[in-house]
Amino acid sequence: MGNTNFDNFAFAMLTVFQCIQWRMDRCFIWMNDAMGFELPWVYFVSLVIFGSFFVLNLVLGVLSGEFSKEREKAKARGDFQKLREKQQLEEDLKGYLDWITQAEDIDPENDEDGDEEGKRNTSMPTSETESVNTENAGAEGENAGCCGSMCQSISKSKFSRRWRRWNRFNRRRCRAAVKSVSFYWLVIILVFLNTLTISSEHYNQPNWLTQIQDIANKVLLACFTCEMLVKMYSLGLQAYFVSLFNRFDCFVVCGGITETILVELEIMSPLGISVFRCVRLLRIFKVTRHWASLSNLVASLLNSMKSIASLLLLLFLFIIIFSLLGMQLFGGKFNFDETQTKRSTFDNFPQSLLTVFQILTGEDWNAVMYDGIMAYGGPSSSGMIVCVYFIILFICGNYILLNVFLAIAVDNLADAESLNTAQKEAAEEKEKKKSARKESLENKDGDKGENDRKKAIEAKVSVDEEAEEEKEHPEPDEEDEDEPEVPAGPRPRRMSELNMKEKITPIPEGSAFFIFSNTNPIRVGCHKLINHHIFTNLILVFIMLSSASLAAEDPIRSHSFRNIILGYFDYAFTGIFTVEIFLKMMTYGAFLHKGSFCRNYFNLLDLLVVGVSLVSFGIQSSAISVVKILRVLRVLRPLRAINRAKGLKHVVQCVFVAIRTIGNIMIVTTLLQFMFACIGVQLFKGKFYRCSDEAKQTPEECKGKYIVYKDGDVNSPSIRERHWHNSDFNFDNVLSAMMALFTVSTFEGWPALLYKAIDSNGENVGPIYNNRVEISIFFIIYIIIIAFFMMNIFVGFVIVTFQEQGEKEYKNCELDKNQRQCVEYALKARPLRRYIPKNPYQYKFWYVVNSTGFEYIMFVLIMLNTLCLAMQHYGQSKIFNDVMDVMNMVFTAVFTVEMVLKLIAFKPKHYFTDAWNTFDALIVVGSVVDIAITEVNPPEIDPTGPPTSSEDSARISITFFRLFRVMRLVKLLSRGEGIRTLLWTFIKSFQALPYVALLIAMLFFIYAVIGMQVFGKIAMRDGTQINRNNNFQTFPQAVLLLFRCATGEAWQDIMLACLPGKRCDPESDYNPGEENTCGSNFAIVYFITFYMLCAFLIINLFVAVIMDNFDYLTRDWSILGPHHLDEFKRIWSEYDPEAK
Repeated sequence: MGNTNFDNFAFAMLTVFQCIQWRMDRCFIWMNDAMGFELPWVYFVSLVIFGSFFVLNLVLGVLSGEFSKEREKAKARGDFQKLREKQQLEEDLKGYLDWITQAEDIDPENDEDGDEEGKRNTSMPTSETESVNTENAGAEGENAGCCGSMCQSISKSKFSRRWRRWNRFNRRRCRAAVKSVSFYWLVIILVFLNTLTISSEHYNQPNWLTQIQDIANKVLLACFTCEMLVKMYSLGLQAYFVSLFNRFDCFVVCGGITETILVELEIMSPLGISVFRCVRLLRIFKVTRHWASLSNLVASLLNSMKSIASLLLLLFLFIIIFSLLGMQLFGGKFNFDETQTKRSTFDNFPQSLLTVFQILTGEDWNAVMYDGIMAYGGPSSSGMIVCVYFIILFICGNYILLNVFLAIAVDNLADAESLNTAQKEAAEEKEKKKSARKESLENKDGDKGENDRKKAIEAKVSVDEEAEEEKEHPEPDEEDEDEPEVPAGPRPRRMSELNMKEKITPIPEGSAFFIFSNTNPIRVGCHKLINHHIFTNLILVFIMLSSASLAAEDPIRSHSFRNIILGYFDYAFTGIFTVEIFLKMMTYGAFLHKGSFCRNYFNLLDLLVVGVSLVSFGIQSSAISVVKILRVLRVLRPLRAINRAKGLKHVVQCVFVAIRTIGNIMIVTTLLQFMFACIGVQLFKGKFYRCSDEAKQTPEECKGKYIVYKDGDVNSPSIRERHWHNSDFNFDNVLSAMMALFTVSTFEGWPALLYKAIDSNGENVGPIYNNRVEISIFFIIYIIIIAFFMMNIFVGFVIVTFQEQGEKEYKNCELDKNQRQCVEYALKARPLRRYIPKNPYQYKFWYVVNSTGFEYIMFVLIMLNTLCLAMQHYGQSKIFNDVMDVMNMVFTAVFTVEMVLKLIAFKPKHYFTDAWNTFDALIVVGSVVDIAITEVNPPEIDPTGPPTSSEDSARISITFFRLFRVMRLVKLLSRGEGIRTLLWTFIKSFQALPYVALLIAMLFFIYAVIGMQVFGKIAMRDGTQINRNNNFQTFPQAVLLLFRCATGEAWQDIMLACLPGKRCDPESDYNPGEENTCGSNFAIVYFITFYMLCAFLIINLFVAVIMDNFDYLTRDWSILGPHHLDEFKRIWSEYDPEAK
C-alpha cells in the first residue's frame, strides 16, 4: 500500500479521493488493518456518504440544470431565428409591394391597358382560356404529345385495364392484411420463435439441436423475406422506406440472406455474420405500435440520439487525446515488474484507447495510476506528479462527460412523461365526448328518452334556482368563515391538516366473523384500543425489539445459549403480533366487506410476517430446509413499521410508483441485454476455458503436475496439479451471458472479462495472448449503449418519478415550486435582532469584532492554521513536532482571544444566540482540552512496537480532541454569501431525507439479517472475499459488507464467494462430512436484487433530493428564491438591528 496512505497531506488527499470514488475494498482493509479499534469505520462510511452521495452528486445536479437551460436557450434561439426569417420575408414582401405600387403610380397608362386586358381575360369562358394556353404550349410539346398518345392507346387496351384493376385490388387487400392486428401478432410470434431459436444455442449442445436451429433459421428467414416483399408490394417502395423500422427490417433480412449464401457456399464460417440473426431480436420493439407509453419512451430515446451522437463524438475525441498523451508519457514503461504482465498499458494505440476507456468507467483506475507512479520511480520520487494525468482524466471523463448522459436522459424523459400525461388527458377527453354522444343517441330513442331529457332539464333548472337562492341568502356559517382578510387562492397546508385526514379509520359496515355488528360494544372497544396512540407506539416498540432480537442471533452456533433465550423472546413477540392482528380483524372484519383488514396491502404484509412465524413454530425439525426458509422470512418484521409511520409509508408508495413507472425502461433494457447476451454466446461460447498451467492449450494436454516459482524466484518452487477450468463469468449459454454482461454494466471486474475475451481462441481451447483485440468493440458498444445510456435512463426515470410524486400534492396550486418555497420561508421567518451595546467601552469591542478588517485577520489566521495542519507528515523530526505544537498553542491562544473579545462585545446571552459563535466556542474549548491532555499526560507510544491497550485508549482520546483543530476549517464556511447559501441548501436537503434514510436503513437491516442466516456459516479465509474484514458472521460486519456492495465495489466477487461448495466455519454445527457444504445458489438472487435496489433505486433518492434542492445553482439569478430572502433578512438586520 506504498501509494495509498495518510502519511502526508498530498497522500491523504489522493486516498480520500479514491475512497470517494467507491474504491471501498482498499478503504475497509486500511480501516481494519491499520487501526486496532473499531472507530475508523465511522470516518470511512461518513466520507463515502457525504463525499460521494451528496457532494459529488452536486456535479450531476449542476450539469443537468445547465444542460436543460442550454437546451431551452437553443430552442428559444431557434424560435427567434424563425421569427426573424418570417419578419424578413414580410419586410421583403412589403418592399416588393411598395415598389410595384410606386411603378403603377409612375405609369398610369400601362395600368389602364392592363386593366382592360384583365377584364377581357376574365370575360372569356374557361374552355377558351384553356385552348389559348394549349395553343401557346403546342409547339413545345409535339414530341410529348406523340408519346402521350401512344401511352394512351396502350392504357386503353383491355388487358392493361384488367391488369391494373387486379393489381389495385390485390395491393388494397395486401395493404389491409399488412396493417391488420392479426398480421402484426403473426410477425411478433415469428420474432418470438426466432428469439427462442437463438437463445436455445449453448456450448456442448447436441447435433440434433444444431440441425433444428439451422432449419428454423432458414424457415424464419424465408418468412421474414416474404413479410418484407409483401410490405414492399402493398405499400410501394417509396412508402415502405419512409418507416425506420421497415428500413431496419430490410437491412436485417438482406444481411441474413447474405449470411446464408456465404455459409452455404462455405466461403466463410457460420460465426462470421451470425450476429445478424441476433439483431433480428430488435424487431420485438414493434410491440410499441400498440403500447403508447413504451412508444413514447422509444420516441424519446430516438429524439435524444442527436444529443447523444454529439456527446459520443466529443467523448471519442477526448479518449483519443488522452490515449495519445498516455502513449507519450507511459508507452513501454509498465514493465517494471517482470513477474507479471500488465494488461492495462499504453504500449500501442488500440491498447491505450482501451486503458483510457477503462479509466473513464472507473474500474481499477487507481491500479493503473499506481502502475504509472511506479513507472516513474514510485511515490518516494517525482513519480507522484503523474497522478495529475489520471485525476484530470477521471474527473473530466467520469464526472463531466459521462454525467451529461444522465443529464440528457433526465431532460428527454421529462418530455416523454409529459407526452404520456397529455395523451392520457386527450384519451379521457375523447372518452367523455364519446360517452356524451352515446347518451345523446340513446336519449333520442323512444318516449322514455324524451321524458328523461325533460326530467334532466327540470332538475337542472331546480339546481340553478337553488344556487341563486343560496347566493341571495347565504348560510350564516359560510358567511362567518368568509373573512375579508383571508386572501383568495391556495394556501400552504399545515402538517396538522394533512394528519387530520387519515387520523382514525371508522368501523366499516357489516359484521366481523358474522358475529359482531358494527355497534357491538366488544368491537367498538377493540376499535378504541387499536387506535389509541399508546397501543400504536407499544406495537412499534415491539417491532423494533423483535427486529433487534433477529440481528442479535448467532448465525454460526444455532443451538447456543443466546439463540435459545432469543427463541423464547421470539415466541413472546409472535404472540403479541398475533393478538394485534386478531384485534384488527375483530374491528375491521377479515376480508368479505369493503374496508376489511385483508383489503389493505400493508395489512396483508403484516399477516404474512406473523403467519410465517406461526408456521415455523408448528413445523417439526425434520423439514429443516423449510424451517430455515420460514425463519429467514421473519426478517420482514421491520416492514410492519411502514404501516405505522405515515412519512415512511409515503416514501414506500413513491418507490412502488417508481417501480411501476420504470417497467417500460426495464423491458427495453432487458431486451437489449438479451440481444447482447445472444451475440456474446455466438462469439464466446466455450472459449473461456483454460488450463491452470498456461503452457497447455487443450484438456488432453492439461493433465499431471507442474512447477510454479513464487514471485519468479527459482529458489522457491512449488508443485501443483494441472486442472482444466472455465471462467466464473462466461458466455456458454444465454443466462450465463446475461449474468456476465450485468456485471460488465456495473463496471465491476469488466477489464478481466474483456481480456479473457481478447485472448479467447477456439471452443475448448486455451487462450492466446492478445489473439482478437478487435473483439473489444463488442464490450465498448455494450458499455456505451447499456451502461452509459440505458442505465442512466433508468436512473433518470427514478429521479423524474420522484420529482413528479413530490409535485403531485401541489398539482392544483397556482404557485410554482420556487414561489412555494418563498412563501414557506416567509411564514417560518423570525426577526433577526442585532445586539448593539449602549456602554461606550463595550461598543468599542463590538465595533472591532464586527469590522471588516477583523474578519480578514481571522480569515488569514484560519488559513495559516490550515497550512500548519497540512504540513504535518509521517516520520517528522522532534524539532518539527515541537514547532507544530508551539504553533498550535499560538493559534489556540489567538482564537481564545477572539472568543473573549466577542463575549465582551456581545455578552454571553447574545453571543450564544448565533450558531456560528457557539461552534467557535466549542472548537476553542476542545482545542484547550487537547493542549491540556497532551501537555499534562503525554503518551509515550513506541512507533516500532505493537500498541498496547493503554496506548490505544490514549491514542483515541488524543485523536478525538485533535479533531477540534481540523474543525477550525469549518469556520471558513461562515465567510462569503455563496458558501453560506450552499451550506444552507445542503442542510435543507438533509431535512428532506429522514424517511428516505429510514427506508435505506430498513433495506440494509433486512438484507444483513438474511445474509447472516444464509451465509453466516461460511469460513473466513485470507485471500478470499469472505475474510475477517468482510463476512456475515456478525450484524455490524454484515452491514459493512452490504455497504461495500451498495457502492458497487467487488460485489460480484463476494457473490461468487457465497455460492455452494464453500468451506464451513470450524465452530459451526455442521454434520460430519459436510465441511464443504456452506453457501447457497440463493446468493445470485440475493446480491443482484440488493445491488439493483441500492444502485438503481434507493441511492438515486439522494440524487433526486440533491437535484431538487440545488436547482438554484443553475437557476436564473434574477428570479427571487428563498436563499435571497435569507440574505435579505441578514442585510436588513444591519440597518434595523432592533428588528422594529
